[in-house]
Amino acid sequence: MTKEVSVQFPNSRFAIRRTGPQLQQVAQIRGNPVYVITSIALIPLSSQSEAQQAIEQTNKETKGSSSRQTSDEKIDYDSSADEGSYHSDGQITDDSHRGSKSLSPPYETARRKFQEDIDSVAQDVIHKRGQYGRFAERWFSTKGWATERRRVQGMSADDVGKQENDQTRERRSSAQVGDGHQGPSGGPGQAAAAVANPAPQNIPGEAPPRKDIGSTLLPKLLQTTKILFASRSFFFSYDFDITRRLGDRKTKASNVSLHQTVDPLFFWNRHLAAPFIENGDHAYVLPVMQGFVGQRAFSISASPSKDAATVIAKAGEDASDIVDLQKRSETDSSFLLTLISRRSIKRPGLRYLRRGVDEAGNTANSVETEQILSRASWSPSGKVYSFTQYRGSIPLFFSQSPYAFKPVPVTQHSFNTNHAAFECHFSNLVSRYGDIQIALLVNKHGGEAEIGRQYEEHTKRLVAEGGVGGIQPAFEWFDFHAVCRGMRFENVTILVDTLGERLDRLGITVEAGGHLSDRQKGVLRTNCMDCLDRTNVVQSACGSRALEKQLEEEGVRVNLQTDETTQWFNTLWADNGDAISKQYSSTAALKGDYTRTRKRNYRGALNDFRLTLSRYYNNLVNDYFSQAAIDYLLGTVTEQVFEEFEANMMSNDPAISMQTVRANAIETSSKIVVADQSEDLVGAWTLMSPFEPNTVRTFPFEEIILLLTDAALYAVRFDWNSEKVSSFERVDLCSVTGIMHGTYITSTLTATQTDESKNVGLVIKYRPGKEDIARVNTRSLSTAVCQDFQSDRDANFARTTASGNLFNPSGLGLLPRSSGKTAKDQDPKILAFKALPARSSFATIKAGTGGTISEKQLVSDICDKIRRAAYGEEGMAGSDTGLRGGFVENREIVSLNEARKSTGYLEQWSHELKKLVWA
Repeated sequence: MTKEVSVQFPNSRFAIRRTGPQLQQVAQIRGNPVYVITSIALIPLSSQSEAQQAIEQTNKETKGSSSRQTSDEKIDYDSSADEGSYHSDGQITDDSHRGSKSLSPPYETARRKFQEDIDSVAQDVIHKRGQYGRFAERWFSTKGWATERRRVQGMSADDVGKQENDQTRERRSSAQVGDGHQGPSGGPGQAAAAVANPAPQNIPGEAPPRKDIGSTLLPKLLQTTKILFASRSFFFSYDFDITRRLGDRKTKASNVSLHQTVDPLFFWNRHLAAPFIENGDHAYVLPVMQGFVGQRAFSISASPSKDAATVIAKAGEDASDIVDLQKRSETDSSFLLTLISRRSIKRPGLRYLRRGVDEAGNTANSVETEQILSRASWSPSGKVYSFTQYRGSIPLFFSQSPYAFKPVPVTQHSFNTNHAAFECHFSNLVSRYGDIQIALLVNKHGGEAEIGRQYEEHTKRLVAEGGVGGIQPAFEWFDFHAVCRGMRFENVTILVDTLGERLDRLGITVEAGGHLSDRQKGVLRTNCMDCLDRTNVVQSACGSRALEKQLEEEGVRVNLQTDETTQWFNTLWADNGDAISKQYSSTAALKGDYTRTRKRNYRGALNDFRLTLSRYYNNLVNDYFSQAAIDYLLGTVTEQVFEEFEANMMSNDPAISMQTVRANAIETSSKIVVADQSEDLVGAWTLMSPFEPNTVRTFPFEEIILLLTDAALYAVRFDWNSEKVSSFERVDLCSVTGIMHGTYITSTLTATQTDESKNVGLVIKYRPGKEDIARVNTRSLSTAVCQDFQSDRDANFARTTASGNLFNPSGLGLLPRSSGKTAKDQDPKILAFKALPARSSFATIKAGTGGTISEKQLVSDICDKIRRAAYGEEGMAGSDTGLRGGFVENREIVSLNEARKSTGYLEQWSHELKKLVWA
């Protein structure tokens, strides 16, 4: 049965449907076929007519590809006989119309040949929408999804209904004028399309609606989604749970859907299928796993000498041959080797954009690989062996620049923050697998050495603390490049021999007679920097060792390292490595020639160089948007991620909650910079501020901390990587002469950056006094004290104008005060702050946890608290301070026109070039 999922793209809704003339089976486990997705179609659900057109086009493409297939290449699959069908004239019928005499012979022929292949949930939704409850009501009602969006925005039901009725009347009037008819024409499909896509309305007193970011990037998002699902990286089975290891699979009741028993860690389309799951439509949810599934069949020819190694007489690699072999019960001398790699949906993404660990202990490129050995007949009396390995990025906070050819890892955050995530990671592994053996493959010298040293240090501390639940991870650092220098990759056996005794204690899982006779007690955790190339070589070597021992238990002696008839084993593991590598780095794995042939030569080295260049290109060009798309499809972020992408041409890494980081930074700063314990903290905020002090528009802007006590203001510049205070400036409240708040435009390159309701800030004006001070953390026993903070750079700033404007439109600040003046005679200075975006693209941010207050409200609240702290409850209302408008003024800091004038052509061209390449 063909199944689909519905996914909400920005301002659009689509059904994702697997396409192709037939299912491509890659394996069969216990008689259950396992398939790979080769292509998909995206069917728009905004209107019936658009959906019908998309389905018709998909069917034409399916017909064309089907006609090019020969009958012996096809593997038939089951289809539902009770679903609606679609004819080439674009009409949808239900079961009662099948075989109707009204069908012409060409249609009847097409129906018989392709009817079952084109049945889909989307077609059933269009024709039998009543069975889909609230989903069909929203998709095809006269109100559509717009009702739900307005309700989310806080409009009442009456407002929603009134506005919708007004819009409907306007559209009908427009249609009557344009078509010359007294009513809707063009059929229900066009009517639904018109309602689902209302024309933008201009609200009196507000600016015209700007072009939606999601709409401009929607074609790119749809293309990326199709490429992602057509990458042959997604696998599924209708009746078998491929997400769980042998011995960990749950017995599924007949009335329980498969998606309710799969491992949520590997349920890739869980977010996409959420609407169906929440509505109880479990029959339409088919769990999909990202990773790799491969299978090889081989038979044994015993050697006449008991001391000689057994020969692999036959090895099958074609999927259809393997399926046929499993159907013949008499082939008890034949074996099956099945390899399943399961990619975690936690911390998903691409190389260099997702590295290290997040605060929940999830690491990038986390993949569980299970190697299963069984008899080809899957006889209940036979034994089934399972050996599981794990790979994942180094469980510390670190990053690497995608612009460098060989980037050096840069660690982030404090030791304690890293160790908390480190401990959480191994707690997750212990609860899932048991004992842990670490195999670290990075270099002991050069750029990789420091991150490896920190990995070892955190492991030692974890062991010293008693481990996790009494289990202490074992650590082995194997410098792969040093030991295997000169392309001698066979030296990896040194590591395998070193770990041999430990691997034997971890054991394997064995099932005999339908019952577990032994269970694997732990897992080997292998990683290099990318967890790709070096990791592939080591994991295949450990898999080879496990297979040899399992076959030996079956009475078969094989040397997979030297026996040329075992090439299929190397190929299977190389295919697995290529698949994992393509999902993380967009290219096949390096060192693949050795994995396949156990030999290394200059041709393999040249191929590795070509793949390295390809990875570098993808890092620079393709990965940024692909990362945003992956996060969006998995539900990690909201559609706001595309606004962030348009502004920065990249998306943020949700490795650690910025709310937590900012809260910790505020706590740390308040303890360090507020020296007088008698001062009470009134408020604390994280804001953006120009890099140069005493200016309003000097790039880059930095995220700093503003502390307000009952005596002073503290502008704290914080090192977010080391979690330490870099410098701070203290301004006594008596020195503050006024505050300005209003529009603060710092860039005009995107629509979001020019939104005057979201780009707001404040400027604090003050005359430096003797109580004001600036300190810089010199990382030594003393700190540098400087009242004229960075006065050398301030010397280039423009003087304030006689009109009272403290800065000119170009964003230059003031001259520093001259020495020898009293506080009253000192030249005024400023502290400029811009509000951070109120909304976050991270889906984990819940309403009411800091994302509900708008930028304007935040700035207004800060100004009010400073006023009250400086002058009490009465404030400065109505008093004359010498500044126009009172103590707090509502005035543009940098207006949109000023920002446009100061935006150079080079800056605009640079952004457009990035947009052309990346978006």
